[in-house]
Amino acid sequence: MLTVIVVFTAIWAAAIGALAAFYGRDSVLTQMAWFFSKAALLTFGGAYAVLPYVYQGGVEQYQWLSAAQMIDGLALGETTPGPLIMVVAFVGFVGGWTKAIFPDSLFWSGAVAASVVTFFTFLPSFFFILAGGPLIETTHNDLKFTAPLTAITGAVVGVIVNLAVFFGYHVLWPTGFKGRFEVWAAVIGVVAAIALFRFKAGIIPVIFAAGLAGFLLSL
Repeated sequence: MLTVIVVFTAIWAAAIGALAAFYGRDSVLTQMAWFFSKAALLTFGGAYAVLPYVYQGGVEQYQWLSAAQMIDGLALGETTPGPLIMVVAFVGFVGGWTKAIFPDSLFWSGAVAASVVTFFTFLPSFFFILAGGPLIETTHNDLKFTAPLTAITGAVVGVIVNLAVFFGYHVLWPTGFKGRFEVWAAVIGVVAAIALFRFKAGIIPVIFAAGLAGFLLSL
């Protein structure tokens, strides 16, 4: 385990050190590397647990993207077969594009930023897997370890509910409670909920139908 810790720490330090040396400590890429390194340490419970933190940092603190763009990124993440945490790549791309890291090419600004964000988000994940995987395997059926995990699972459910309320608020009131209320978004949400819980419809058809409805309403 010591070897894994040393190797991954060296990789992380070398990568963020190179960004700071080439672009400066206060550059967008270095800020993204540091922020998403911290975000990766909060992913206990999955993407639903960390996305409010990403929203707070990306939208409110660093202003890499707008609230509406963040909601679009979440919606995009729901339409893909990949893990929802890949929304961070969207945040990185839009942030790099918005801040014009490379003024001569906005595409490469976004692509490089997305690559940096993805690298620093997933590096700690691989560290935890390689360093903690063998230890976790030895704790099966050990009450000292499984009991705390049960309690943590309950806390994660609460975090997911918080995320649902958080994003629901920003979808229905995109400019705050004093702004307009998105009636059609509410209607689509209610219909989708009825389809899922009352009629046991499949998630993919519901997402597709909701997306199509939103597209038609925007025309």
